[in-house]
Amino acid sequence: MTEVLAPTGARDPGGRPEPPRRNLRGAAAALGRFLRAQPLGAVALVLITVFVLAALLAPWLAPYDPLEQFRRHILEEPSGQFLLGTDDLGRDVLSRTIHGARTSLLIGVATTGVSLVLGTAIGVVSGYFGRAVDVVIQRVMDAVQAVPGIVLLLFIAVILGPSVRNTVIALTVVITPSFNRIARGETLRIREERYVEAARATGASTPRILALHVLPNLFASVFTLGSLIFAGVIIAESALSFLGIGAPPPTPSWGAMLSEGVRYVERAPWIILVPAALLSMAVFSFNLLGDALRDHLDPRLQRPAVDGAARRWWARRRPPAGLAPSLARAAEEKKDTGPTDT
Repeated sequence: MTEVLAPTGARDPGGRPEPPRRNLRGAAAALGRFLRAQPLGAVALVLITVFVLAALLAPWLAPYDPLEQFRRHILEEPSGQFLLGTDDLGRDVLSRTIHGARTSLLIGVATTGVSLVLGTAIGVVSGYFGRAVDVVIQRVMDAVQAVPGIVLLLFIAVILGPSVRNTVIALTVVITPSFNRIARGETLRIREERYVEAARATGASTPRILALHVLPNLFASVFTLGSLIFAGVIIAESALSFLGIGAPPPTPSWGAMLSEGVRYVERAPWIILVPAALLSMAVFSFNLLGDALRDHLDPRLQRPAVDGAARRWWARRRPPAGLAPSLARAAEEKKDTGPTDT
């Protein structure tokens, strides 16, 4: 007898087909589609990459130690020795600006990541189980959001004291309800979909339904919100540092540099011009990336395809079924059925 061998990796030892695995090539292809479909998003991604690389390579890119003081060069104008001048303590502004990017981005990544995980988990539990669980959780979230964000942020920061860790905690408390609202609203919609009802009918457990059907459909909305909130986190961290209750001195931070240089703005404007410009550019880049991700990941915002030679890069968008299966399926059904006459 001739034994027919299945392709390697096609089946597991139990004889069941293995699910498709995403690899680096698929991720690179998805990134390439995003860059071609969203040119402004590509520009924003390049700028963000520059900021991240500058933050990671700060010890090697900075010409001096950010805390080193040159007492003979206090408030010195930009020169060959100090490309962006020095501040009121004789510290190199360029070195402090590069290291300040590390502090601001570290707080932004930590705050956004923790808030995204907590808010999404709370929202999914609240939206899927509903009833008493939903009421209790949402009343707590409403109480947090009832207090103006800046007031709550200042209160928590003052109580905990100035430090990078306490700044992350304060920002996380303020931002988590935003992710909770998005995750809960999407979960309320997804749990009524037919494929979720079919999964329940076949005896799928709740953790399996949440992992395979709910969370994949939340990815696009939550990730887009995270990219937009990241910019707000950087602004909030700069505001706290500007008020003296963020990252403690002498830790270099863009907000702290603005706070220290505002007293010498007429005599030495270079102290605040550079960090202010970089802060604005970073916020603009993350906002631009968030808009691009929203347009690219949401099938309801896809532009209609153009037939023939008129097809161009802006008309070659396809619904990302792997990211939002239910939305992609609805978009395909709407395209197949076409408009109906009333």
